Amino acid sequence: MIATALSVAFGALAGPVGERHLQASDATAALRDAEHRTTVRVTVWYPAAEGAKEERIDLGPPGKPLFVVGAVAPDAPFADAKVRPVILFSHGFGGTARMMGWFGVPLARAGYVVVAVDHPGNNGLDKMTTPGAILSWTRADDLAAALGAAKADPEIGPRIDGAKVGVSGFSAGGFTTLVSAGARPEMFRFVAFCRRHPEDGVCRPQKEYALSMDDAEKALKSPELAGAVAHAGDDHRIPGVKAAFAIAPAIVQGLTPESLASIKVPTAILLGDADPVAPPDTNGRVAARMIPGAEVRELPGVKHYDFLSTCTDAGRAVTELCRDEPPQDPTHQAAIDMALDFFGRTLGAP
Repeated sequence: MIATALSVAFGALAGPVGERHLQASDATAALRDAEHRTTVRVTVWYPAAEGAKEERIDLGPPGKPLFVVGAVAPDAPFADAKVRPVILFSHGFGGTARMMGWFGVPLARAGYVVVAVDHPGNNGLDKMTTPGAILSWTRADDLAAALGAAKADPEIGPRIDGAKVGVSGFSAGGFTTLVSAGARPEMFRFVAFCRRHPEDGVCRPQKEYALSMDDAEKALKSPELAGAVAHAGDDHRIPGVKAAFAIAPAIVQGLTPESLASIKVPTAILLGDADPVAPPDTNGRVAARMIPGAEVRELPGVKHYDFLSTCTDAGRAVTELCRDEPPQDPTHQAAIDMALDFFGRTLGAP
């Protein structure tokens, strides 16, 4: 049954993928963005018309990319007028929508409309900020705003099935995925966990933005962020979400156990069993045990940054994010295969 579903899905992988850019508005963006902008950048990937010309979107200096992402056709016409399921996507800590294009573009090539964001104050294009690093629950609000912007767009909106919404994300984006599905944050719970386990990978200052736990706790208690922090435990689920696919979710100790146990939408979790940044024992496996009926798959020997776009030799020479050893392409293919099967069963084939 699964093999048949996959063969059907991959039969749609030959056509071009379009890419469009939108802007959404989120009230908390100004708190997180270094320039206090209220906007959220949105990237949309979708099946494009036959003959649309794709261009490479590798990341890094021209002619010497650090990461190989894939190819898309900028602003290409849609393949048709069909109404399609939509997948919302949240990148990892300090990442970007395009960094995760290795995952989003194949889903669009298979027929989904994929709506991804660059989270304000926590992305690789803008200056990182402490509020952007710690107001993690606002990421779900970014996705909700992006979905609203996509629905309002005269070209994209009529092609989105608002009754068939999936959500996915990597690392901190995996946390976003679970929050979007109904999990409720309690960030002082996360701080308390890290006080007890300072050696845990999620508790250490991260490569993308080296924030200490002392500074994080101080910011969470600051008057400037008090209004936002007071709403951390609100219900941030996104209406219409019918399926959640989390890749190497992090910060799971910042989610209340009872809210994880109350998630009702089908949930799948993909882990690397050698992940030192978001260790499965304190993150993905915890969520998998608590969420009713959660599907989980663990990839042997896979580490955290294997889920970024494929590193080039230049990337391995320049950035620590490219120092993990296993080849990334098999990891990427396993994630795409699992996602297409999961979303095919929960949202229906596009």
